[in-house]
Amino acid sequence: MSTLSVDFFARQFERQIDAADYRLNPFETWTLPHLVGRVLDLGCGLGNLSIAAARAGHEVDAVDACPNAVADLARRAQELGLPVHASEQDLGRWRADRQWDSVVAIGLLMFFTCDDARRILGEIRRAVRPGGVAAVNVLVEGTTYMQMFDPLAHCLFPPQELRATFGDWTILLERIDDFPAPDAKVKRFATVIARRPLA
Repeated sequence: MSTLSVDFFARQFERQIDAADYRLNPFETWTLPHLVGRVLDLGCGLGNLSIAAARAGHEVDAVDACPNAVADLARRAQELGLPVHASEQDLGRWRADRQWDSVVAIGLLMFFTCDDARRILGEIRRAVRPGGVAAVNVLVEGTTYMQMFDPLAHCLFPPQELRATFGDWTILLERIDDFPAPDAKVKRFATVIARRPLA
């Protein structure tokens, strides 16, 4: 993720931390009931889903590139006594060095070049144990709100690419959603939640 994008979200997260605004977004709300076992929340942001998953009985590994978000999540998890392990990482270099029962990447992959985004998507597939679940959400073509992007390091996927990527898995949820953005712009998201076959 580029410095421009990290800085954009660091400012946004600071405002949310100051306001104690930790509500789940719609994508996190849709994802939560599908989680199983130990969870990797990749690009966790403020960790709202990580906290909700831990409250629901999951152990969570939460990683993000924004140090203020990771520090705030670690503080909240400790105060609440929840099994959330928060760490700061350069997600552009992330590799699946183990497997989890659930791997979540909500609003992450579009902040890399398309080559890096697709490589990370492949790593997400590898990181899910057989029988486990992947939940991936990205901005796609048709999005007109571009303020949060580094012009040289972003990727708007074709709308059906996530579906095709998990075409050999069981699709549990698939959506394309438009959300209004400032200046009469639009954010168009694709969301796929899929279960990896047991064999």
